[in-house]
Amino acid sequence: MTRRLGEPFFDEAAGPLVRPYAVTKGRTIGAGHDLDMLTVVVAARPAPTLRRTEPEYADIIRLCRDPQSVAEVAAALKLPLVVTKILVGDLIGEGHLIFRAPVQPDAGPGDLNVLRAVLDGIRKI
Repeated sequence: MTRRLGEPFFDEAAGPLVRPYAVTKGRTIGAGHDLDMLTVVVAARPAPTLRRTEPEYADIIRLCRDPQSVAEVAAALKLPLVVTKILVGDLIGEGHLIFRAPVQPDAGPGDLNVLRAVLDGIRKI
């Protein structure tokens, strides 16, 4: 495919050309917090002064005035979940966000009693 001089080498449908690792400055692992996509985060009150200049951090804090899951934050920012986890982890580490891990049920995914109860419920329908 050839392009004319002065014509951009991408179109609007291509989306952003910044790779996700550029937003996280090359990091692929967060700040030590084991965040799940269902982890709920909310802005701390009173929050310390935000020292980071990247706009994504301010956007996350703004979004988290009300409790949000990490997946909701990623969707709102249109960022990959992995990138969002790293940014959210940074803000948790600095005291800007408070998080709550999702509740883990006592029954594991292979608990036969739960599976039987679900099957019984389906049969009643």
